[in-house]
Amino acid sequence: MRRTTGRLARDTKGAVAPTVGLSLFALIAAGGLAFDYAQMASLDTELQQAADQAALAAATQLDGQTNARARGTAAAHQLVSNLALFANRGQTRTLNANTDFTVTFCSAYDDDLSNAFPEVATAPTGCTLATGDADAKIAVVTMAGRTAHFALTPIVGALNSGNLTAQAAAHVGSAICKVPPVMICNPDEPVGNTNELLDFNPARGTGLRLVTGNATVPGNFGWLEAGLGNGTQALAGELGYNTPQGPCQAITGVSTKTGMDTAVLNAYNTRFDVYANGNTTCPSQGGGICSPSVNTRKDLTCEEKNGACKNDTWNPVTYDPPFVGGVAQTLGSAATPVYPAIMGYPHDLCHSGRQSQHTCGIKGSAVWDANAYFQVNYGWDEATWRSSNKFKMATGIPARWDVYQWEIANPNFSGKGINNPQNAGSGQFAFARPATGRAGVAQGTSQPDRRTIAVATLNCRALEVKGKTTNVPVSGWLKVFLVEPAIKRGTGSDLYADTKDIYVEFVEKSQVQDDDFSEVVRRDVPYLIK
Repeated sequence: MRRTTGRLARDTKGAVAPTVGLSLFALIAAGGLAFDYAQMASLDTELQQAADQAALAAATQLDGQTNARARGTAAAHQLVSNLALFANRGQTRTLNANTDFTVTFCSAYDDDLSNAFPEVATAPTGCTLATGDADAKIAVVTMAGRTAHFALTPIVGALNSGNLTAQAAAHVGSAICKVPPVMICNPDEPVGNTNELLDFNPARGTGLRLVTGNATVPGNFGWLEAGLGNGTQALAGELGYNTPQGPCQAITGVSTKTGMDTAVLNAYNTRFDVYANGNTTCPSQGGGICSPSVNTRKDLTCEEKNGACKNDTWNPVTYDPPFVGGVAQTLGSAATPVYPAIMGYPHDLCHSGRQSQHTCGIKGSAVWDANAYFQVNYGWDEATWRSSNKFKMATGIPARWDVYQWEIANPNFSGKGINNPQNAGSGQFAFARPATGRAGVAQGTSQPDRRTIAVATLNCRALEVKGKTTNVPVSGWLKVFLVEPAIKRGTGSDLYADTKDIYVEFVEKSQVQDDDFSEVVRRDVPYLIK
C-alpha cells in the first residue's frame, strides 16, 4: 500500500505542474489586460478632460460680436496645456493645440446625432456649422487620435495598442437679473403664426398700449415665473420693489404664469409716487422698498399742502389733442388747440383721446404731441424747443424717454421744470417730483431707473401660451419707458384708459451680448452639452 500511495503522489505532482503553469499564464493575461485597460481608461479621461476644458474656454467667447470664433479658438489653444502621461513614449506627451485638436463652431447642435464622430472633425455629426460670428452659439472640440501601446496584453497574443479620441460641445447659458419678471405677447404677431422666434422690432419711441388679462392676445402684459410662489403680495413686490427679490430669468427659456390683478398694479404705480393705500401699497414681505422715480411727471393732480400732496389722492386730467390719427380735430367751438392746465407725457396721437377715437391697436406710431407738452409745461412754442439749446434736437420728434432724462438733468429750468409744482386750479397741483413724503430714487450702479423695465417678448399664439407655460423661447428682451400710472381715466363712452391698461414707450432692444443695458445684470455661465 505504501508503494502504491507513493506512486499516486508522484503522479499527482506531475499533473499539477502543467495546471499551475496554465493558471499562471491566465492570471498574467488577466492582470495584463487589467493593467492595459487601466492605461486606456486613464488616457481616455485625460483626452476627455482636455476636450471639455477647451470647449468651455471657447464657448465663453461666443458673444455674437466680431472675431468671436477667432477669440474662441485662441482661448481653447491657450487653456489646453495637458500632458498625456499614459500615451506611448514614442509619441510626444504634450497636446499640441494646432495638430492634436480642432475647434468647430455651430449655430445649432443635436446631441442625439453626435455619438459618432471622426477623429479630426471639420463638421462634427449633429453640428449645423455657423456661417459667421453672429450665429456661432456652440463650440465643439474634437481631439485627434492618441495611441496607448500596451505593455502586457501582447504577451498573450492580444492587441498591441488601442486608439482613443474625445469630443466635447459647450454652450453659454445667459440670464438677466434685477428685473421684474414680466412679459408681453408680441404686438406684431399675426393670427396663425407658427414662428416662435418672430421678431418684434418697433421704431424707437413707439408707444405701446399694453393690456393685462388674456395671455393669447398680442400686446398682453403678464408675468413670468419668479419662484416666489403664487401670492399676490409676492408678485406685487416683484413689480414694485426697487430691486426685485426673485431669481434671475433665463435669456432663452422662461415660464409664464397668471396673477396680474389690481393689487399688483398698485405696486407698479409706486414708481410714479402713487400709493393707493398709503405705505401698505408696497408689500412688506422680503423687506423690499417701493420708491418713486426722481421724475414723477404724470397726468395726475392732488390737493396741495405745504408744497406736497396732501392726502395721497390723485385725480387724472384728460386731454384731447388737436390731432388724432394725424387728422386735425375741432375741440368744442375752438379751432385752435385747447390745452389742459397740466400734462404728463402724452400717448402717441393714434392712442390719444377717448379709446373710441384711437386709430391704431397695440402698437402706436411714435408720433406724439410734443409741442403741446412743452407748451403746457414750459410755455415754449415748437420752434423754440426744437431749435434752441433748451432741448438739443434740431429735427424730428424726441422720444418721451429723452425728455424724461432731460428734465432730470434740468429740474429747474427758467423757473419751470420737475422741481416746480403746477397749479391746476381748485386747490389741485401737479407734481413732477416725489410729493408724498417718499424719497425719489435715481438710476445707479445697483439701482435701475424706476421708470424703465425690461420685458420678455413672447410669440404667444405660436407658443399657445395659456396660464402657466414652461420653458418657452424668448424672441427678444425690450427696454421700455413707463409713460403713466395704471389708473382708470373716464368711464363709458368717455373712457380714456382702463384700470389695467399700461402705456409704455419702446426705448431699445436688449442685446444679450452687451453689458450696457442698464436695466439688467447679465450672468453668463458656460456649460457642457456633450
